[in-house]
Amino acid sequence: MAKLFVVLVAALLALRAAPSTLAGDPGMLQDLCVADYNSVEGPLRVNGYPCKQAENVTADDFFYAGLASAADVYGGGNPMGSVVTAADAERLPGLNTLGVSMSRVDYAPWGGTNPPHAHPRATEILFVAEGTLEVGFVTTAGRHITRAVPKGGVFVFPRSMMHYERSVGEAPAVAISAFDSQLPGTQRLGEAMFGAAPAVPTDVLARALRIDGGVVESIRSKFQPN
Repeated sequence: MAKLFVVLVAALLALRAAPSTLAGDPGMLQDLCVADYNSVEGPLRVNGYPCKQAENVTADDFFYAGLASAADVYGGGNPMGSVVTAADAERLPGLNTLGVSMSRVDYAPWGGTNPPHAHPRATEILFVAEGTLEVGFVTTAGRHITRAVPKGGVFVFPRSMMHYERSVGEAPAVAISAFDSQLPGTQRLGEAMFGAAPAVPTDVLARALRIDGGVVESIRSKFQPN
């Protein structure tokens, strides 16, 4: 009985302390916060973009047609044979503060690749709408989780895990991805190591990759600084 009394007192003390230690509300305190791209320097800041005045919000703020059309996977001398088209808070203002986004990825037949990359702020669930993809991610223990995903299949990439997709069919492939972030962020392995500005020191990369510094410089020459 005495032990139960102690537990109840502790619970009451925790509840009394809650207002001072939990000053925020876990959810939005308004119906919507449509991104105001013209006020990014304004005084109102959120974890995203400032909000439009409610009276200036329109239905078009919640609409985006960018995923409807296939991208040119070979345009501009694209060596990857894939193009990612995002529908996030930077393109669809109505997503601001809502914590979700999508993207469409178009792949060339036989080898079109979305190269190794990670989304530091989101888990990704990928739906193969056309074609067949070989996909995979690497865990922090160094395990490579991989398989083929046919048309109609779904695959999940856990948050922040380095992953990739590659077309393995004779027809172009299309995938639709959904994320639990309005801006998932994308960190591409090659660009992060060899395209950063200022550059990652050559000797650091040479030691990490166990290659000669000259090889590092040769690879770096193929990447434009971000």
